[in-house]
Amino acid sequence: MTTRPSPARLAATGLCALALLASGCANMSDTQRGSAIGAGVGSLAGVALGDSRESALIGAGLGALGGYIWSNQMAQKKAAMEQATAGTGVAVTQTADNQLKLNIPSDISFDTGRSAIQPRLHPILDQFAQGLASQPNTEIRIVGYTDSTGTDAINNPLSVNRAASTRDYLVSRGVDARRILIDGRGAHEPIGDNTTEAGRAKNRRIEIFLAERATAAR
Repeated sequence: MTTRPSPARLAATGLCALALLASGCANMSDTQRGSAIGAGVGSLAGVALGDSRESALIGAGLGALGGYIWSNQMAQKKAAMEQATAGTGVAVTQTADNQLKLNIPSDISFDTGRSAIQPRLHPILDQFAQGLASQPNTEIRIVGYTDSTGTDAINNPLSVNRAASTRDYLVSRGVDARRILIDGRGAHEPIGDNTTEAGRAKNRRIEIFLAERATAAR
């Protein structure tokens, strides 16, 4: 009679796999690295599917198909966004899971208490939208935030409306709306101290993420 490994054993195996990947990914290509990390994460997700080795293996396969990669196109987009946002206060970074992230402060994006995009944000969004039609495997996520001034009843819908305005502008520039997800966090998840004006200014922001999925054809 075959004894099935426990969920704890499978979870430990998945964590070990991720640790090994973290130490060994340096010699991998972008595609290999994204798929390998996706497989490790997927194996952990497979544990949640059920108490079976088969579930862990299925999860690993799904992770390998769904991981984000950092391709030449993504690197070029990052360079283009860095050039387009130079001197504006916008932070352009590559996240740990290979997403391109734009952190856009409110002083160039929205007036206080408003969700209409300021004209100063238009050139940045124009550059962001440029070329995305030729990158069908990319996904866009826009998250809005506010400072702690006011109540959740005001801040939560305001943060969503700011993300929606950004999405609508990108759609007007030819980006497929089906590729864009939006979210609003209100005053939650601050990155600055809400007891100071400087900190509140940091918290009034939108974040735009661009991610490219690994595919079997790559």
